[in-house]
Amino acid sequence: MLQSHLEPAWVDAFHAVLSRCALRPGDTVAVLCESQTRAELPALARFAAARIGCQVFEICVPTPFEAGPPVRSTGASTALQQMAPVLAALASSTLVVDCTVEGLMHAPELPAILKGGARVLYVSNEHPEALVRLVPDDTLEPLVKDHVKRLRAAKAMRVTSAAGTELDISMTGATCGGNWGYTSKPGTMTHWPGGLALAFPGAGCVNGTLVLAEGDVNLTFKRYIERPITLRIENDYVTRIEGTGVDADLMRSYIAAWGDRDAYAVSHVGYGLNTAARWDSMALYDKRDFNGTELRAFSGNFLYSTGANEVAGRHTRGHFDLPLRNCTVTLDGVAVVDNGKVL
Repeated sequence: MLQSHLEPAWVDAFHAVLSRCALRPGDTVAVLCESQTRAELPALARFAAARIGCQVFEICVPTPFEAGPPVRSTGASTALQQMAPVLAALASSTLVVDCTVEGLMHAPELPAILKGGARVLYVSNEHPEALVRLVPDDTLEPLVKDHVKRLRAAKAMRVTSAAGTELDISMTGATCGGNWGYTSKPGTMTHWPGGLALAFPGAGCVNGTLVLAEGDVNLTFKRYIERPITLRIENDYVTRIEGTGVDADLMRSYIAAWGDRDAYAVSHVGYGLNTAARWDSMALYDKRDFNGTELRAFSGNFLYSTGANEVAGRHTRGHFDLPLRNCTVTLDGVAVVDNGKVL
């Protein structure tokens, strides 16, 4: 485990990212955390906002206990519990630095916060060392925006690999977006680290075979795949999980534990664009020091996720984020990723 003493480079990193969020002296910054938040993150956010000259306040809410399977990597924090005074304070701020464990990306309270005009920066629950390595530069935003335009213009995405993946995704009705690790526009949200272009497909739009090969990643378990797993997908839903060994057994067990058919359905698809993010970084951190957003964003990965998809009208707590290497991704027959390399 890395040491948790605050370092000057960590404050510099937070200052750089908050400055890219177009903060000005006198702006109001709300730092949101919960009782299980990594303590260094809200402290660094406060220091960086104060360095800019902002008015800073912190809201810390209790982490709720939830019965059932452990919840990991959902992007849907339950910490706010629809508390009206908290939502009012967040919505009226210039920027909310979201330091909740799971993040507000898919939380039911997020629309009300954004509607108030606040912009939200979710700081992924990583050790600050990883955040320092992944401070966005000037090249990431235009790159992500370009690929989001490609996704929005496409009618079909196809994903293939030498391992056996053959996946067809209709982009009709999909909601597409991306992030580059900061936001300067009121009423928007992003997360740091960034570097992703994503699509939430409409209902009944995903069919085919997805093969998780050796070295691919199950981020919910923070585990590299050691034995192949084949997912058969019909009209969005994983109908069979094929494979032997612990990797396949864990996936079958956890997804079944929710007792919810929608846990088997597609949440989002997309690919990573961040050349500073590393596939091998998970091997170098203890699990408690690592949330894994870096592996969602490393350049050339194809990211397939199961679980909640508001565009398709599905809501569930079960969730898998599955970054795959060495895939080819085409949009209307034109390759954007070739064997794991962004074109």
